[in-house]
Amino acid sequence: MDLCLIYITTASREEATAIGRTLVEERLAACVNIFERMTSIYRWQGAIEQAEEAVLIAKTRPELVEPLTKRARSLHSYTTPCIIELPVGRVNPDYRDWLLAETGPLWVT
Repeated sequence: MDLCLIYITTASREEATAIGRTLVEERLAACVNIFERMTSIYRWQGAIEQAEEAVLIAKTRPELVEPLTKRARSLHSYTTPCIIELPVGRVNPDYRDWLLAETGPLWVT
């Protein structure tokens, strides 16, 4: 498939918005969706932690995953950010065409 989703957790909606806007402006993603309030429970440095986070889902093409990940990491406040590529199955062909057009050759590394 020539599309993928990138799942990213952030410390806040503001951080997700800043990262998402940059990814779209630089054509590393055609679109991002932000979910403002999510509770995460995780183990960090030997302790169980709980935090409110925001989730950003970026829609892109596989060849942009590496530069998108690099850019998101450069903007992220976490030392170990969650940035995960998710496979995509079937896609509305019109949406697919739009996404491919919006992540064209103008992206920046």
